[in-house]
Amino acid sequence: MIISALKSNNSTDNRSPIHKETISTLINLGIEIWFEDNIGEGVNTSNEIFQELGLKKHSRNECLENSDLVITNQSLTKEEVELMKKNATILGMVNPFSNQELIETCYKSNINLVSMEFIPRITRAQKMDVLSSQANLAGYVAVIEAAKHLSTALPMMMTAAGTLKPAKVFVIGVGVAGLQAIATAKRLGARVEAFDTRDVVEEQVNSLGAKFVKIDLGETGETDQGYAKELTEEQIKMQKELQSKVCEKSDIVITTAQLFGRPAPQLIDNKTIDKMIPGSVIFDMAVESGGNVEGSQVDEIIERNGVKIIGISNLASRVSSHASLALSNNYNNWIIDFFDKDSLSINFDFEDEIIQSSVLVYGGKIMNERFK
Repeated sequence: MIISALKSNNSTDNRSPIHKETISTLINLGIEIWFEDNIGEGVNTSNEIFQELGLKKHSRNECLENSDLVITNQSLTKEEVELMKKNATILGMVNPFSNQELIETCYKSNINLVSMEFIPRITRAQKMDVLSSQANLAGYVAVIEAAKHLSTALPMMMTAAGTLKPAKVFVIGVGVAGLQAIATAKRLGARVEAFDTRDVVEEQVNSLGAKFVKIDLGETGETDQGYAKELTEEQIKMQKELQSKVCEKSDIVITTAQLFGRPAPQLIDNKTIDKMIPGSVIFDMAVESGGNVEGSQVDEIIERNGVKIIGISNLASRVSSHASLALSNNYNNWIIDFFDKDSLSINFDFEDEIIQSSVLVYGGKIMNERFK
């Protein structure tokens, strides 16, 4: 069996699906591991380092044409999938909701497709959860990047020249990314407030030393996967109005609200932005899925009435080495759980909840009802 790791085809993504500190996990399976030339550029790892560990360097096409399993951080093109051997498997972050063509091509080419975005949120699968591992790092990066564009320091400082007040940070959405943003801002000395439609996260917010902003939106809650339920138009309108008062007095506002498989809800409009303090910063972490902030643009910083609105794609890639280490462990854990040492192949056991959720195409059939 040959497992190949491919470079990202996105110039803003420096992450690698393999990492020098975790690759021994795959090596110990007793299989042959290939990697695309210069895959470690974004994580300061040369080809020679991987080769010394026992991996084999090949071109992208050679990896595609000869591998039984391909690991990737990005979706493959139709032409790339068609190069692969029949019954081979693609494992990675493939953004399936925006890549129906990939699913159709895998189906027609008899290529198995495993979407790591569809790993279920169950205890056993936490070690494979790419969305959480990358969101955690993204939350950290959002605070660091936002602080760079603020004209004040984050912590309170008592100096001979006077006392400098701490910056006020407001985090909207307390999932994995939001919690890390809160923790990072607190560690940097900011005064932090946070809001989420799920009241059950209030205890988590308070445990990090932040203040939970209570906004009564009526009946809300979370899905069985732990995501916030989609709000009604009336609830979103109410949320905008009430959280606007917090935004007005904040130096940094970080929005994290995303809906799995659907466009992100717009939570901050120009009316709110126009009331904010000139020099303040809004960081839209949902910019890649439509954005929480009116006017935010992918990989751009725009300014409205002195307020900077920042949208950065591939946030976790800003800390590419740690992001790659986490990603590689996520992939490795999936492979180890379903690797059959006797046949040297992946055991696609559809009685298993993780296989049921993450395998979108198998044996020339589309397995997930959403994509049929």
